[in-house]
Amino acid sequence: MTSPILITGAGQRIGLALAKHFIAQGQAIIVTYRTRHLAIDELSDHGAVCMYADFSTDNGINEFASQLKLLTSSLKAVIHNASSWDCEANNPDSSTLFDNMMRIHAKAPYLINLALNELLLNFQQQQQQPADIIHLTDYVVEKGSPKHIAYAASKAALENITKSFAAKFAPNIKVNAIAPSLIIFNDHDSDEYREKTLKKSLMGIEPGCREIINSVDLLLSSHYITGRSLPVDGGRHLK
Repeated sequence: MTSPILITGAGQRIGLALAKHFIAQGQAIIVTYRTRHLAIDELSDHGAVCMYADFSTDNGINEFASQLKLLTSSLKAVIHNASSWDCEANNPDSSTLFDNMMRIHAKAPYLINLALNELLLNFQQQQQQPADIIHLTDYVVEKGSPKHIAYAASKAALENITKSFAAKFAPNIKVNAIAPSLIIFNDHDSDEYREKTLKKSLMGIEPGCREIINSVDLLLSSHYITGRSLPVDGGRHLK
């Protein structure tokens, strides 16, 4: 296998769109999933290596990293997309919610970056160009969120981790983040919710996953950008 790109949480939405994009380019990919949506079977049929991964425990994270090392000796990039949009209103156990958010959004990327560092360095040495780590954070890092306090805190931690790993791994591995606001609605979102959400940004549109794909392509093609968070928020910070 040529040096693949690893995408965590690729069974739906942004992760799935990224996986399909790279497959169309002929880029080898490894994707993770926790729930095996039908899309995972489709990705597998098109040549993706699909790995079950449970990032809810340290053992699950470490077991995933160990199994991945058996599949490839190098990685072109790691894209941390696995996420959970959970909130205080749905969880009376605030302590468990906070721990879960921190584990999936901060601890898992932290441990995976350390565990897979050698694979990324192998790509850099083979190709004489930097490997990449990209963290998917969130617009709420900038402002916080009264309805998703633990979620926002964990994504803020991931943005800080981005800066630390960029300094630690330079110049062989570039480490950046992408911080989206609304990208795509869920099918069950009401018309009222959609209208209210669209008004929060200057651009006032549902941009679609192509905006994240373009952002990822920009970061992967650059040999210079590192330690940065790329906002994809339609000017929401100016509203």
